[in-house]
Amino acid sequence: MTETTTWQAWQDSWDRQQEWYMPDREERFRVMLDMVEAVAGPEPAVLDLACGTGSITDRLLKRFPGARSTGVDIDPALLTIARGHFAGDDRVELVTADLTDPAWTDALPHRTYDAVVTATALHWLDAEPLRVLYGQLRGVLRDGGVFLNADHMNDDSAPRLNAAALKLHAARQEAARAGGAQDWRDWWSAVADDPALAEPARRRFELLGDPRGPARPQGDRPTTTRWHLDALREQGFAEARQVWCSHQDALVAALR
Repeated sequence: MTETTTWQAWQDSWDRQQEWYMPDREERFRVMLDMVEAVAGPEPAVLDLACGTGSITDRLLKRFPGARSTGVDIDPALLTIARGHFAGDDRVELVTADLTDPAWTDALPHRTYDAVVTATALHWLDAEPLRVLYGQLRGVLRDGGVFLNADHMNDDSAPRLNAAALKLHAARQEAARAGGAQDWRDWWSAVADDPALAEPARRRFELLGDPRGPARPQGDRPTTTRWHLDALREQGFAEARQVWCSHQDALVAALR
């Protein structure tokens, strides 16, 4: 197996693991990129926030070959996969930065972007750090630029519908696991066992915790779509609305 194939294989395995949790993941990405195109056209300058392995950037460049992307993350293992995957592509710049550091935007190679996109990442932040981050993101968007966040957000106005949908989702997950699907812990175990990723994985575990162990306490993390929309408006975005949802995830868009 060549080095290039190896990085593609890691991208593919990350996608499959994430899809076990979010079967509508590709639909979320499609709607997200629709909104990028609607606001910024087919050659946008994009900030891929908490980019991980570069899932959004990969889809962005396949759909819009003239786009440019800056990916920012703090995870050494995921960034190693991203750097391997995008090696030699001058449309992509990858930056290591901690989004809870007040000066994290100083690490960015450009002052403003047409769009900021993120998926299944900001739910790790408690309410106040996330509110601060939303204000910072407004500052890195050009006038009229768009912020798009696809993440775990729910509508708690229909608890019985939510419970029914979650029960079906859990049954499908169980069946997929029986068929060999990886969950979060399995995937990280495989990362740690790969000689090319063992050292970045060790640094990741020291920095962010070991995903193979017990889950850490949640803290004060927002769970409803309404919270995100209100926080974005409070931080100065001119408009904010939900543009897609499933029973447990949503995509919100905010215009500067």
